[in-house]
Amino acid sequence: MLQLSGNNRSTRRERRRSTLADLRPGEEGVIERLDLPEDIARRLMEMGFLPGHAVVRAHSAPGGDPRVFRVDGSEIALRRDTASQLHLRQTPPNGNNRRVS
Repeated sequence: MLQLSGNNRSTRRERRRSTLADLRPGEEGVIERLDLPEDIARRLMEMGFLPGHAVVRAHSAPGGDPRVFRVDGSEIALRRDTASQLHLRQTPPNGNNRRVS
């Protein structure tokens, strides 16, 4: 016997995204802080990765690394370990991480 069940979003707990590396393709997050060495953080901020700015996860390489993010009108590829050091603002459990197409 084969039993299929629908994906009931009302009972599924939303997972909070805490870093850029946690975003799924199309999801948006707002940067809270950069936990990187000063020279790397400065360069990323020059490219638009500033606290308070929205970032959208775009696509990634076939192996999943690097990942491309849309920020300030540009698409920028970051390695997963770098993206994991850019922390996002906590959103309410009902989820404010929007999906952008």
